[in-house]
Amino acid sequence: MASVFVAAPKSPLQSRDEVYVAALPLRATRGPGQMLMSAAYSLNIWELQHYMVVIRTKAPQAQVFVFDFQPEDPENIFVALAALCRRQVPGVVLVRRLPKLPKTRCWFIGLSSADAVAQANEFNKCWKTELRIGVHDCRDYTGELVQHLTGEQKVLERLRSSSS
Repeated sequence: MASVFVAAPKSPLQSRDEVYVAALPLRATRGPGQMLMSAAYSLNIWELQHYMVVIRTKAPQAQVFVFDFQPEDPENIFVALAALCRRQVPGVVLVRRLPKLPKTRCWFIGLSSADAVAQANEFNKCWKTELRIGVHDCRDYTGELVQHLTGEQKVLERLRSSSS
């Protein structure tokens, strides 16, 4: 009698994608600006970091994607000055594939309620790309996308208070 191997169905928790928040130093043109941004990042100054959402899928082969919102030309000094003066600058939502999760400044937030990559792509279709520092920037994008994926509100405030 031949036996048939049937894989056990995945539980709802096993099939949900993992959602993370990652931080990187703000990019600046080479020279003093770049040194200042690197120093601020090293000192863990939260306002001078770039935030993004990282999703690790639970597909048969796990994949890692990063979703972020930034100026179209983040290293242009005129764009940087305009952004720092809280003037509106053209922004862009980027989606990239990573070989693996970042090892530093990457915090697990929770599990998505459904296919996180598809949900994030739908979210991006509605995201307004006019960027204004402190009003509509990477922090707002990260917070709202995390809320859309996991239901958690004010994630950056929680991370900031837990790290100080």
